[in-house]
Amino acid sequence: MTAYAGVPTLVKLIGRRDRIRLAVWVYAIAALIAATAYSFRGLYHTVAAREAFGASIRANATLLALDGPLFDSSSTGGLTAWRFAGIASVIAAMASVFTVIRHTRAEEESGRLELVGAGVVGRFAPITAALYVAVGMNVVAGTLVSALMIILGTPAAGSIALGAGIAGAGIAFAGIAAVCAQFTEGSRPAIGAALSILAVTFVLRAAGDSSSRGGTSWLSWLSPIGWAQQVRPYAHERWWVLALGPVLGLVMAMFAYALVGRRDVGAGLRPPRLGPASAAPRLRTPYALAWRQQRGSLIGWSIGMVLLGLVFGSSATSVGSLVDTSSQLRDIIDRMGGTHNLTNAYFGATFGICGLIAAAYAIQATLRARSEETALRAEVLLSTPVRRLGFAGSHLLFAAIGAAVLLVGTGLGAGLAYGVARHDVGGQLAALLGAALAQWPAAVVPAAIAALLFGIAPRATTAAWGILAGFVLLGQIGPLLRLGQPVLDISPFTHTPKLPGSTVAALPLVILSAVAIALTVAGLAGFRRRDIG
Repeated sequence: MTAYAGVPTLVKLIGRRDRIRLAVWVYAIAALIAATAYSFRGLYHTVAAREAFGASIRANATLLALDGPLFDSSSTGGLTAWRFAGIASVIAAMASVFTVIRHTRAEEESGRLELVGAGVVGRFAPITAALYVAVGMNVVAGTLVSALMIILGTPAAGSIALGAGIAGAGIAFAGIAAVCAQFTEGSRPAIGAALSILAVTFVLRAAGDSSSRGGTSWLSWLSPIGWAQQVRPYAHERWWVLALGPVLGLVMAMFAYALVGRRDVGAGLRPPRLGPASAAPRLRTPYALAWRQQRGSLIGWSIGMVLLGLVFGSSATSVGSLVDTSSQLRDIIDRMGGTHNLTNAYFGATFGICGLIAAAYAIQATLRARSEETALRAEVLLSTPVRRLGFAGSHLLFAAIGAAVLLVGTGLGAGLAYGVARHDVGGQLAALLGAALAQWPAAVVPAAIAALLFGIAPRATTAAWGILAGFVLLGQIGPLLRLGQPVLDISPFTHTPKLPGSTVAALPLVILSAVAIALTVAGLAGFRRRDIG
């Protein structure tokens, strides 16, 4: 039996188990790009209109930091590549991370891989099958993006470059995830490490692109997310850049193969730290235990959000340069209240993105209770005097608190960076901290939906991620598609105040909080009545 025996069988098994997950990831990437291209084609009918829009983008470092460089503004394809090539690459990278770690480290953690390995399955077969599926998913997504863009009338060369660049970023992170899966005994730390690397690469790309006229533009070349954009779809494509993502993925995969041979099944290269024979007094409550389980993830997410806030705050100083692009735009902004209001609108948009990130963390923290249940640890814990409400409520509590902590970190980072630039640290710190926290009522609603699913339909808890993705699409694509306000109002993030600069209406925030509380209470009530498992 060779080390790769059983790969085709495992690939079929993964495909059967994840057929819906994989289809959702591919659809999300393709639909995001296609809907954006369709909306740009309807909004900007002439080359002159597209060029005018492109001039305002190139003059503003803020937009470059958020969405990346704009290499071609004369075509619909060029605008689409600027707007969502980077975001689609992030989605592809996340899909690769979750897929690879789910079918490697998570299978080892649950003990299923040891049972599978008892059959005619080689040592390298599981990681090879996981990488095959992840690479195949990215290739399908990239091909579908290219095909849809060609159907929408954009040049074939640029369409192929766009799809291949997105697929390349996903393939690179498939290899990175394979390496992260070798170091720890748990799937959560592996996912956290891979997503932390993804966050760092996004920040590097944003920092490099926001200073394209400065001396740090090279930072974007350190990021696989930046490579997807540096291919320059529809703008004299750099075909050689397409090799960077797959090459990095191949190198990381080879490194992962070398690490697999150096450890036992179920073990990580980094051995777990042995704890004391008896628990400390501070761990006598379920809340203390939940904090111990959640603290590592919260600290990692918090550091990333502070860094993101620093990037957003430092980029805000260049928002005013947007008025210099055209006299017509200057008149519009003057009627809106000047560049100060434009900066406020920028912070309102960026904090909306941070609210979505905080919601993602809150969902992850909420679903930790489900992970404990499926791993059979919850059953052992509930055999003690610990009550069900205490067990589930502890994770829900830290999900809500953690979302607030992340938003505070973003506000602090943005307030410090922008306050130093404006020589008003105290004033800007207070204003931006409050603006960030205004996203909290909306950020906890997706977590409350996850809590409801955990209580009444535990096997469907992953649907919470799909619901959050729907909220993201409504916010990003809904206005471009000119969807009606009743449709946009489905997302809780539509109802948050666009601070700083606007008035705060208490009623929407109260309603959002009440909805979150009601969903959470219903979920806890369902958990009290259903069977464990």
